[in-house]
Amino acid sequence: MAAAHVHADEAAAPADAPAGLSETEAKILAFERQWWKYAGAKETAIRELFDMSATRYYQVLNQLLDSEAALAADPMLVKRLRRMRSTRQRERSTRRLSGV
Repeated sequence: MAAAHVHADEAAAPADAPAGLSETEAKILAFERQWWKYAGAKETAIRELFDMSATRYYQVLNQLLDSEAALAADPMLVKRLRRMRSTRQRERSTRRLSGV
């Protein structure tokens, strides 16, 4: 399995992070915008870029998606990620209710 050889500067946020976002939050949005460009698994890239587990990354991302600062910084990306999250939540609820 090929490792995701990435560097923090590859997912770097713009020089001036949008108002209300930490540097890490800005980098997370930048990464979500183009994570598919990295070789290997997304989880490996997350570990290498952000030095956190995939579980923690997604917790931070979910909080970020609910913030007005993230919406102001990149409305198209945040709205798309919110839609994807809502779809996954609906699918999980449907499976739970149907007993599958």
